[in-house]
Amino acid sequence: MINSSTAAEHKELGNKAFTSKKFEEAVGHYSDAIKIDATNHIFFSNRSAANFGLKKFDDAAKDAKECIRIDPSFMKGYYRLAQAQNELKAYDAAQSTIKQGLALDANNTQLLKLMRETKQNKRLAEQQKDAATSMPLPTTGKQLDSATTKELQDLQIQYSQSTREYNAVQAHMNKSLREQKMQQVTQEELGKDDSNLAMYKSVGKVFVKSSKENIMEYLETSVAEQGKKQKDMTQKLEYLEKRIKSQRQNMEELVGMGSGN
Repeated sequence: MINSSTAAEHKELGNKAFTSKKFEEAVGHYSDAIKIDATNHIFFSNRSAANFGLKKFDDAAKDAKECIRIDPSFMKGYYRLAQAQNELKAYDAAQSTIKQGLALDANNTQLLKLMRETKQNKRLAEQQKDAATSMPLPTTGKQLDSATTKELQDLQIQYSQSTREYNAVQAHMNKSLREQKMQQVTQEELGKDDSNLAMYKSVGKVFVKSSKENIMEYLETSVAEQGKKQKDMTQKLEYLEKRIKSQRQNMEELVGMGSGN
């Protein structure tokens, strides 16, 4: 016979640990709850969120899949799975998961927002791949005049600088997306906590005691700021992508001149 009260107690302990960002401890409590009752989809959903906090995205995805298997109507399961798939760079799988969830609730705001983020992540990954894997310029087999050689060398330097700048902005974008997702997960879990326990906000390397209301306000502001940063960086990436493409075309034209084309 399942001792539901004991399982619920482990769940509450897990929730309190999660709120304090003690993700490893939270995983332990949720696992204890699952040992008592492995048919409760909420336990798997919560452990998925805790594993996500630990950046154990494979484990987060496995728990989310089990959550969906137990209760296919639980929307949070699709959200958690797609989040983990995004971090694993499985963007096509994430879009498929989101579509399954939207088939049940076409107006789910979390899934609709995550779909936009997933499409953006996929596009940025493809752009980064294109910039990083550009084929080296072909050689002409013929001697270029000194002026053309100098122009080509200058373009190659500019191209290299643009590519490095693109990769740097992309790295900042990825960091911002990760931070925003963690803030959203914390915001979501904190909103479900009705306890009056003391809460702490991270300020640099120290933790400062604060009210739930202040922490929620801080998280909301942080999420919005990350969104603004991402918008600016997206525009920067689009600009750099066009510049890289133009520089490469110019180099190819110079090489073509040397080959007599």
